[in-house]
Amino acid sequence: MTDAPLPRRLLAEFLGSAFLAATVIGSGIAAAELSPGDTGLQLLENAAATAAGLFTFILMFGPISGAHFNPVVSLVDSAFGGLRRRDLVPYIGAQLAGCIAGAVIANAMFGLTAISISTHHCASPPHLLAEVVATVGLLLVIFSLARTRRGSLAPAAVGAYIGAAYFFTSSTSFANPAIDVGRMFSDTFAGIAPASVPAFIVFQLLGGLVAFGLIAVLYPDLSPEEASEIMVPQEQNDVGAAAH
Repeated sequence: MTDAPLPRRLLAEFLGSAFLAATVIGSGIAAAELSPGDTGLQLLENAAATAAGLFTFILMFGPISGAHFNPVVSLVDSAFGGLRRRDLVPYIGAQLAGCIAGAVIANAMFGLTAISISTHHCASPPHLLAEVVATVGLLLVIFSLARTRRGSLAPAAVGAYIGAAYFFTSSTSFANPAIDVGRMFSDTFAGIAPASVPAFIVFQLLGGLVAFGLIAVLYPDLSPEEASEIMVPQEQNDVGAAAH
């Protein structure tokens, strides 16, 4: 993890999560307005905005907090020793609060009711399987780059993966319990009904467990130092170390 004090890291996680949720939901609202009746084009617009947003948000906040924006990423990072266990609950709290705030802001930006509970039910067996696959793939991307010292590629790689996973998974790749919670508060194209959220979270956690085992087998020498740099561009991390 970076040397930033915990409050600063939590602010980065909150802001990054808020921007992420606002991007996912806001671009979904815009897509529905710009391309009415064309679900495929709406999904493409939503995916492109989310992929580009992730790229920039990780660049902005990675050097401060590691740019997790995702409780499953934080859990696995903590299990590998990268995130201090005492920081895990505050990280998850900041991510959840950020995603809720981002959803409310997205609704408000488009003139909708600030809080509107989604009625989009999607917790079918295929969707839940898709969430396991999406979460496993996301974590493999992140931690394989850390293990092979290619952390500078994380912003582009994570954005590209999520953009692709919008289409190759039937669930459109939520892969993030905090986003699940945030999306409940917007009854729009990108929303998810509260009744579907618990199952999504359970299967995302299952995906995290599977990914943890695969990473441990594929990259058995992953050190806590490497785990702590999962979303920190290497060049920026080197500059920070030199400054100290």
